[in-house]
Amino acid sequence: MTFAEIGLHPAILKALTDSGYSAPTSVQKEAIPAALEGRDLMVSSQTGSGKTAAFMLPALHRFASQERAADPARPASPERRPARGRSNDRQRFQPAQPRMLVLTPTRELALQVTAATDKYGRQLPNVHAVAILGGMPYPKQMELLGRNPEILVATPGRLIDHMSSGKIDFSQLQVLVLDEADRMLDMGFIEDIERIVAATPGSRQTMLFSATLDGTVGEMAKRMTRNALQIRVDEASTRHDNIEQRMHFVDDLSHKNRLLDHLLRDSSIDQALVFTATKRDADTVSDRLNLAGLNAAALHGDMHQGARNRTLTAMRRGQVRILVATDVAARGIDVPTITHVFNYDLPKFAEDYVHRIGRTGRAGRNGLAISLVHHAEHFNVKKIERFTKQLIPVAVVVGHEPTRRPAPAKPRPTGKPAWKGGENRSHKPSSAPRREGLPRTPYRDAGAHGAANTGRRTYGDR
Repeated sequence: MTFAEIGLHPAILKALTDSGYSAPTSVQKEAIPAALEGRDLMVSSQTGSGKTAAFMLPALHRFASQERAADPARPASPERRPARGRSNDRQRFQPAQPRMLVLTPTRELALQVTAATDKYGRQLPNVHAVAILGGMPYPKQMELLGRNPEILVATPGRLIDHMSSGKIDFSQLQVLVLDEADRMLDMGFIEDIERIVAATPGSRQTMLFSATLDGTVGEMAKRMTRNALQIRVDEASTRHDNIEQRMHFVDDLSHKNRLLDHLLRDSSIDQALVFTATKRDADTVSDRLNLAGLNAAALHGDMHQGARNRTLTAMRRGQVRILVATDVAARGIDVPTITHVFNYDLPKFAEDYVHRIGRTGRAGRNGLAISLVHHAEHFNVKKIERFTKQLIPVAVVVGHEPTRRPAPAKPRPTGKPAWKGGENRSHKPSSAPRREGLPRTPYRDAGAHGAANTGRRTYGDR
């Protein structure tokens, strides 16, 4: 199947041809025809599967086929009036009335979706997309909303701010997209999402994309869609057959740092992405690598948007060889020249592991994913292997071997423990509840990255 056989508008086909796209991906083959029919969609698809085009191309086709003059309720441009009684003459805008809204969990993903929309819609001069997100100066956001864009891409927190101040009117909205809905729920955006959805017309077309459609995500999707078609195309992406996976056991923090330094000096690395558990660790590891003579930069939610944009631009231009990032900040990063991914800290959830290693092996290339694992985290590795249905081989670097072996998994005892009065009760297990998947013995040498073993997640992209 080709894009032409799907029946997309000629202007969109020309833009796709000019951009070098010849055939749709698996998710695009299934989602685009259904979306063109106006169906609501619930799509399980991993990052890198082409999901942005799967929801954006049908929307652009819809707008290209509509005559703007056929909608008299939509003004050609917003009216501007100077505010009364204000000495600074700040301009007052009528609310923007977008026809499409795309919600994303992070700023980077919002910018990526907007850039892709500009590419697909370059032959549609009357269709404009803008991104409204945290970290952007307020006057700039007002300027973008003042253009009355057809397509609005936003993070939930910042969008709520503009809705509350009356800067956005969803009465003309035709298409609502929730991109990476599972990530938005993980970040605590459920109440914001429900408030935004409640402000949109019931006649809208809704498309939800997520790594999984189970649990809370599936329940939310059913509430927000009407007779939605479910599409699941995540199995191949979850396996990442073009990405070689390895893990190295480490004794302590010092051993981990020495091994990471050694591995990053491999001449086969074009560019590498190093994942840490916290924002503090991203800064610490980046600073240490730079002191060791390696070209590194940090990326996390506490950085100003301008600094984040400059870092990503430098990465895409090849000016940064090693990017040290948190999970949230790395969402939406699409740099084809990333050849290696390093898990300095293992992720809390197995799904995050899949998202992380998917940053390499882009555009048909091969990649290498390496995890540095403390012996007490062996159970976390097993969770990842069960999720991906793949074993992660253990590798050893001569001169950097661990001095200890991981303890074999012990069967869970049944019945009451036989504690005797004369035995040392200091080894009795605590009665306090333990978070699933975390080691019973804390990583004593964790230092600054001890948060990886507490289950604490830090988010800075609201």
